[in-house]
Amino acid sequence: MDTGSRNKHGGEALRDANGLTEEEFLGSYDAGDYERPSVAADMVIFTVAGEKEENYRKLPKRTLRVLLIRRGGHPYLGCWALPGGFVRPTETADQAAARELREETGVDRVYLEQLHTFSDVGRDPRTWVMSCAYMALVDSRGLHVEAGDDADRAAWFELTYRLQSDSRERLESGGILHVRRFELKLALDKAEADLTGESAGETERIELTAVVECRRTRTRGASADEYRIRSNEGLAFDHAKIIAMAIERLRERVERSDLALHLMPERFTLTELQQVYESVLDRELLKAAFRRKAEPLVEKTDEYTEKAGHRPSRLYRRGREEWGDYE
Repeated sequence: MDTGSRNKHGGEALRDANGLTEEEFLGSYDAGDYERPSVAADMVIFTVAGEKEENYRKLPKRTLRVLLIRRGGHPYLGCWALPGGFVRPTETADQAAARELREETGVDRVYLEQLHTFSDVGRDPRTWVMSCAYMALVDSRGLHVEAGDDADRAAWFELTYRLQSDSRERLESGGILHVRRFELKLALDKAEADLTGESAGETERIELTAVVECRRTRTRGASADEYRIRSNEGLAFDHAKIIAMAIERLRERVERSDLALHLMPERFTLTELQQVYESVLDRELLKAAFRRKAEPLVEKTDEYTEKAGHRPSRLYRRGREEWGDYE
């Protein structure tokens, strides 16, 4: 009996224009007839960390940071890049991202979402590589980061991302082109480098900079965004563009959701939570207005800060109505 002439339901098998059943087609199919890209999973891992104050009565300043690795091999030898790696044949892109996060930070139960697929021609000088980029949020306190196989160092860089220029023009074909240009700065002080356990002999501050342009074209029926790197000093590949898109996504989500709570430890003060919001949004918030916004998201505990050098403050945790009993 010709099993190729019957389909999986026992009926007559369908044949294509060449007279082949699916089984016959797959038997003769050669994937080598088509070029195939390599697929990477790159990680934008954000945290908010505090800097020690000389005056112990002052609260430590908190800044938004991103984890970078210094490449130990070609291409971009010695440049800083986002941690990541190639997706293996036995895993999904999501599984690869979770694996890379676990290998770089040692944690896996943190917030992780797919950001965007980056597929510009020539984005990797080795070959055709598409990147499924992911954004992760972690509380870095007590977290030890390690460089992977293709890196010689890993560190948390302080991040600022600020608007340089903003313009609009009407297109002859109809619609509006909105162009915003941002300056991305990433900085690592020697003192902060020591906190990561990476002494490496450096005595100077490391600064990486890039200018990223976001071009939004709006017509009557559609809207499209395009990111372009206008200048870049020290970052590998197109990672300045990936970081820019990630910080814009993070700010948008923090404004309208409780996403910032993923950057907090299990217990925190409302002042600490406000500092995290201000670090992400890069602006000061009115205390009273912020607390009205935060109260529905958190719940009080019976605990207070101890040995903080100032009046004890009540500790809060994520609201169990929204987050469940996570303890």
